[in-house]
Amino acid sequence: MRAKTITDLLCKGDRVAVSNITGREANKVTTITQHYANNIVGGWALGKGGRRIIVEKNISIPVFSDYNELLEKLPEKKWPNKIIIYSPPEAVYGDLKNVVNSSAENVETIFIITENVSVEVSAKIRNLCNEKNIDVLGCNTLGVINVTDHVRVGAVGGDQPEETFHPGSATIISNSGNMVNTMAAYLYGAGIGVRFGISTGKDQLILTPLKDILELVRNDKKTKVIILYIEPGGLYEQIALQWMKEINFHIPIIVYVGGTIADETNLSLGHAGAVAEGNGTRAKEKIELFDNYFDFPPYIRGKHLCRTKKPTRGFRIQALHDLPDAVRALYNKLEIDRDYKHYKPLKLNPWLKNMGKLAKTLSPKLVISDGIIPASYKKKFSYVLKKQFGKVITSRNMKNASHASSNDGENPRIYGEKTTDLMADKSFEYSLILSWTGYPPSNEFETELVKQTLVAAFTNGPGTISAQGAKLSASAGNNPHTAMIATLATIGSVHGGNGSKATEFLMKIFANSKLVDPYNPRSKRIVDKAVLDCVKKMSKAKQMSKETDIPFEKVPCLGHPVYRNNDVNYDPRERIISQYLEKNNIYHAFFDFYHQLAAKMKKEGITNNVLAVNVDAAIACIWLGICWHLLFEKKITVARTKNIPFLAFALGRAAGGAAEYLDHADYGSAMDMRIPVSECEFLNLPK
Repeated sequence: MRAKTITDLLCKGDRVAVSNITGREANKVTTITQHYANNIVGGWALGKGGRRIIVEKNISIPVFSDYNELLEKLPEKKWPNKIIIYSPPEAVYGDLKNVVNSSAENVETIFIITENVSVEVSAKIRNLCNEKNIDVLGCNTLGVINVTDHVRVGAVGGDQPEETFHPGSATIISNSGNMVNTMAAYLYGAGIGVRFGISTGKDQLILTPLKDILELVRNDKKTKVIILYIEPGGLYEQIALQWMKEINFHIPIIVYVGGTIADETNLSLGHAGAVAEGNGTRAKEKIELFDNYFDFPPYIRGKHLCRTKKPTRGFRIQALHDLPDAVRALYNKLEIDRDYKHYKPLKLNPWLKNMGKLAKTLSPKLVISDGIIPASYKKKFSYVLKKQFGKVITSRNMKNASHASSNDGENPRIYGEKTTDLMADKSFEYSLILSWTGYPPSNEFETELVKQTLVAAFTNGPGTISAQGAKLSASAGNNPHTAMIATLATIGSVHGGNGSKATEFLMKIFANSKLVDPYNPRSKRIVDKAVLDCVKKMSKAKQMSKETDIPFEKVPCLGHPVYRNNDVNYDPRERIISQYLEKNNIYHAFFDFYHQLAAKMKKEGITNNVLAVNVDAAIACIWLGICWHLLFEKKITVARTKNIPFLAFALGRAAGGAAEYLDHADYGSAMDMRIPVSECEFLNLPK
């Protein structure tokens, strides 16, 4: 390796450049890192030269079209000596090779954040960097943080690294990047700060293995203890432990080996390289290797360490949450001063607690105390409690109980109202609103709107999936109710269930707005602003989609596979509902939003034409209008509000499925869906 000590990997004064800097993750992480470390001199992204990444009002990072342009336009004193690779897997080798060939004399270390880089490419990267005497970490590393120098590369520490990482004497080396953050938090609870946090990555080929990193830490006088997080897969630990025995490695280690469950279940821990493949790669085998190296029993919480023997090499912990107690015990036993005087043992910290009468019957030791909400969340949490959008209902045994129905022996009731009264004086649609929301409709026109959606959902022709389900059921000789079940079974999020997605979309748009009454024409200014905000986000998302080749999320229920070829498209069923609203001078905020959005998307070039607001969107708008005031009065849950539009479509379509059954049973021949043997393909390998 080029580095001789751990500070050579990353220290204050290093100049960092970032590949694919305008990508979603790279852009975000780079901005946060510049706030924390101020060590990034620039980045490059194909076709994005001349842009700047805005960090804050007067601070930005220049973007160049490629690495060579970065070298040409930056003064020599700003040429990078550290490189972060955020490029897509297929571009990693090309970007890295260009860096190595262009500035091997200056670049000392390359950090590859990208995951899913093939073993073959990783091997080529290792050979190329070895030839040029450049250190390379990854692939799939989260990065490195030097807490003493207040610098980092990559996303170690998340959005607020200073909250988790406090300067100290422990160096963390972990296969999992997120575990670096977790263990740092545990250590600080025990009064131990962090010197370095290092994510090795856990692709199948780790380019800087454990032994190489330990060699660098060995020469660091400020590291008093090393914390390891190890996953199954690879022989890196076996090689490192053999070397440590040979040189009599002097820094104590606390290790946690995760993934024992994977030994028996063939499960993956989520990393490409965290898979046992042969002797020595399983979690249990690694545990045995470490226990043999330590020659000291694993730490057991609540038990004192052996009095006659010191854990000079360290020991293994059997649960990650034992780390605070274990590291504190190790420091005490080896007479090492802790970095901070405080000690905060791990315990439950419930932000919400309501044990009710149960608290009076339990031992005081079992009664959970009120938790402390971290300062960074306290304000937001208070807001949620005061402005809760949809209430949470306490669960209970409902086997013989219901809010929706009752029967006193004489009259069945729906939410307290006699079914006989509903039969005599109210419509089916009125009763439906009552039974699904728990409350009668607030406006007479809502029952008419519900009627129209039910009729609209009956059918979209015999070729639809749900109609085919009913026909196939009839062909199989089933009873009528089975055909209706088949109709319902073929309704899903793709066919018929989009109304729930549209409802969720609308609730996200308007949840934090000042929209109180969606039928009040004065709400239009709120809708207008919501449309503009939504279009801005979509324009940005579409632009980002072009840069990353990742499709951006489309607006649910906007567009239709049939009504799509005109400059301005309409679903005729939705038109009937809109015309009813216009004729009766009824303003509907959610309909207005959808129609404005469709037109604005075309105007801003997001779509090629004005998309149709389809019938699923109409159903979602109508039922969300009915439920809106109930949501804000905390009389109905968000989950129920999202489910109702799906049920409304399903109710109408089930009746339509029954019609298809009756028709096909009378006049249709059996639908034979079998494929001739000669046309069937076997896609597996022969055994």
